[in-house]
Amino acid sequence: MQNLHKRMLVALITLWALSSCKHDPIDGSTDVDLTLIENIQSVSPTGDESYFLLPSSSDFENIPQDPKNPLSWEKVELGKMLFFETGIALGANHPSAVGTYSCASCHVPSAGFLPGNSQGMADGAIGFGVNGEGRTISPMYQEDRVDVQGNRPLSVLNVAYVSNTSWNGQFGGNNVNVGTESLWDLDHSTEVNHLGYHGLESQNIEGVKLHRMMMDENIADSLGYKLYFDRAFAERSENERYNLETTALAISAYLRTLTTDEAPFQKWLNGDRYAMTESQKNGAVLFFGDAQCFYCHKSPALQSNEFHALGTKGIYQLPNPVATSKDDRRNLGRGGFTNDVADYYKFQVPQLYNLKNAGFYFHGSSKHSIKEVVAYKSLAKSENPDVPRSQISDRFQEVNLSNSEVDQLVDFIENGLYDPNIERHVPDFVLSGNCFPNNDPMSKVHLGCE
Repeated sequence: MQNLHKRMLVALITLWALSSCKHDPIDGSTDVDLTLIENIQSVSPTGDESYFLLPSSSDFENIPQDPKNPLSWEKVELGKMLFFETGIALGANHPSAVGTYSCASCHVPSAGFLPGNSQGMADGAIGFGVNGEGRTISPMYQEDRVDVQGNRPLSVLNVAYVSNTSWNGQFGGNNVNVGTESLWDLDHSTEVNHLGYHGLESQNIEGVKLHRMMMDENIADSLGYKLYFDRAFAERSENERYNLETTALAISAYLRTLTTDEAPFQKWLNGDRYAMTESQKNGAVLFFGDAQCFYCHKSPALQSNEFHALGTKGIYQLPNPVATSKDDRRNLGRGGFTNDVADYYKFQVPQLYNLKNAGFYFHGSSKHSIKEVVAYKSLAKSENPDVPRSQISDRFQEVNLSNSEVDQLVDFIENGLYDPNIERHVPDFVLSGNCFPNNDPMSKVHLGCE
C-alpha cells in the first residue's frame, strides 16, 4: 500500500509539472512569439499560422495555377528567359527601340519586381540607372508614342495568389469577374477574357501584344527558343506552338513561381523563431492585431482580391506625368472596368513582400517610403480632392500607433517580409545574348554589358 501511495504521489507531481510547463517555449519562443502565434491564428481562415506559408518556387503541387495552363519545368524555364528577353521586342514604334526592352523593364527584380521610377516605361524609353530609376523617354519618341501606363505597375511577386489581375481586376473570367461577361467586349483589352484563362494568363496574353512583343516559329528558331517551345508545349500542334499566346502562357507559368518563401517571416512561420528580430516580431503582432493591416492584406501573399478606395493621388497628379491625365479611366480603378459608380476609385489590395527598395507606393506612386504608407493609413485621411468622401472604404479607419509602434510595423514590412535571395528568380542569360532587362546603348553602359 505504501508503494502504491508513492507511485500515486510521483504521478501527481509529474502531472503537475507537465501542466505547469505546458506553455513553456521549447523552440526558443519568447512571449512576443506566443502573442504573434495567437494573433495569426485568430485571423487565419484555417485557425493555423501555416495558412500564411508560401510554397517554394519548385513546389508546383501547392502553387495556385490556372487549370488551362498547368505548371511544368519546361514551361517555367522558357518563361523565365522570355520575361527578360529583349530579343522579342520587335514591334517597337521606332527602329531605334527594336530589341531594347523586355517585361522586366517595368518589373525590376531588385526593386521588388516593380519599376525603379514612378511609371514603368518599356518601348520608347532608354537607360536603367542602378535600380531602374534611370529610365527616361528616348529622344526619338514623342510622349504619346511611349509604352507607359496610367497607373504604376503592380509587383509580380506572389502573383499566383491574385485571381484577377491589374489594379482594377479586369483580367480573367474567373472569381470576381464572374457575371461581368457583358463588359468584356466594351474594351478590346478585356476581350481576352473570353479565352477562359485566369487573370494572370489573360493579362499576359493581352500584355505581350500591348507591349509590342512578337513571336512566331521563325523568331523562336532565330533566337534559339524553338526547342524550348517544343518541350513546353508538346501537346500543341506545331502551327499553334510558336506564338504570342504560348509566349504569354510560359511567362505566366514562370511568374506563378515567384514566391518569397525565404523571407524572415516565412522562416519564422516554418518554426525558426530566430529568423525575425524582436522589433520585427512586434511589428507582426501589430500587423495581425491592433494595426488592423490583416483586414485587407489577408492572403498568404498578404494581399487580397478586394478593391478599396483610400483616396490616394493618381499618376496624373505627379509633377511630370507621362502620357496620362485626369480623364484616364484607369484613375477610376475597379469602376473604370465595371462602369459602376459604386466601384469608382477602388483599387486592388497589393501584396507586401520585397517592397523596401521599390521607391514608390500606391497605384499613383504618391508615397516614397513604407513609413509614409504606414503613416497615411494610420491617419486615414484622403489626400485626393477628386475622390468623393462617400467612396472611401469603411476599412480606412484611423489607427492610433505610437512612434515606436510605427517603427516596428515598418521594420516588419520592410525587413521581415524581405526575401534577400530574390536573384534566384533571374536567369543567368537569355538566348539572344542581349543585355537584359534593357538592351539600349545607355542601359548597356548602366548594366555593365559593354
